Amino acid sequence: MPAVCFYFQVHQPYRLKQYSFFNIGNDHNYLDERLNKEILNKVADKCYLPANKLMLELIKKFNKQFRISYSISGIALEQFEKYRPDVLESFIDLARTGCVEFLGETFHHSLSYLYSKEEFVRQIELHEKKIKHYFNQEPVVFRNTELIYNNDLADFIQKMGYKAILCEGVDNLLQGRTPNQIYTAPNNKKIKCLLKNFRLSDDIAFRFSNRDWPEYPLTAQKFASWLHNAHSADTINLFMDYETFGEHQWKETGIFEFMAHLPEEILKNKDFSFKTVGEVADDYQIKDVYDAHATTSWADSERDLSAWLSNSMQSESLSKLYAMEEDVKNSGDKDLIERWARLQTSDLFYYMCTKYWSDGVVHKYFSPYNSPYDSYIYFINALADLEVEVNKHSLATARVF
Repeated sequence: MPAVCFYFQVHQPYRLKQYSFFNIGNDHNYLDERLNKEILNKVADKCYLPANKLMLELIKKFNKQFRISYSISGIALEQFEKYRPDVLESFIDLARTGCVEFLGETFHHSLSYLYSKEEFVRQIELHEKKIKHYFNQEPVVFRNTELIYNNDLADFIQKMGYKAILCEGVDNLLQGRTPNQIYTAPNNKKIKCLLKNFRLSDDIAFRFSNRDWPEYPLTAQKFASWLHNAHSADTINLFMDYETFGEHQWKETGIFEFMAHLPEEILKNKDFSFKTVGEVADDYQIKDVYDAHATTSWADSERDLSAWLSNSMQSESLSKLYAMEEDVKNSGDKDLIERWARLQTSDLFYYMCTKYWSDGVVHKYFSPYNSPYDSYIYFINALADLEVEVNKHSLATARVF
């Protein structure tokens, strides 16, 4: 029986303030508190609360046949705690249904796997504790930041105890094969790889309101028929940002009505069911090997690392940041370590991207800054202040001894 597997990414970064050279040494709060609160409130009211209400209604309406999965970054959970506890409570209500699974990820939505395995593990363990605290679940399926993935990561994460990992179903790696089956990595046959069906996912996430799209308008009945016609499918993995509902696709587009009717249309075919990511990993066998020898992601048309690592501003910022790891951690100062960790959030490097054409439009949409260069300057100034603070701490500690 084919399964439909919904996984939604829930993430809000801490955006940096317009931190100038003159702030260095004087202002140790790098975050734009007003902007972060303003954006979270907007998305909470447009997306999180109405979408969670709808998902809860669907779970009840279909007597727990409707099942979904979420990956919520640690810093999104922190902002819910601080600014919108009603949103956090609505996710807890979903967890209580027993039909919702929460995935593991890096706490700060970071690129740490690429730069520091020690920091990568630290952030995953922090995130696991948070998920256990709020939802009483221990994640068994992992998704790395922005679905960044390769064979070595699959091996690494399996050895951390995870049974499955999510990744993009990239055409040139599938080489004509379907993304709708379970794969494994060539270097570790124990891990199950759940591949995103990016065409069907993007039909909802990106094309839903596009009036130039030949399939516009997309109805629940039409979309369900596409799923029913998928041949040789074990699981059709529909992975997307949760902000698709109400934020990227506004309420006026009809996205909530589409989702409200979709489960009923899918379940009209008695062979189909809904499963969480962990249930998919348990219920289906590995059919083939997915060889991601190069690193992939779900970002931009290239589906590689270029969203965060395509220019010198990005690579310099990341190199300097992770070069400070040993000094920051040796300080033992929780505040310095937390400030350093928050600067790891991948969005900060995404804003520095200088791509043009269609991907550049997407980067500009998400960035709170006037240009990638502004983003770089604010980041590098904040990092300079942190370096001064770490050096001060080291000198003070040396005098004590």
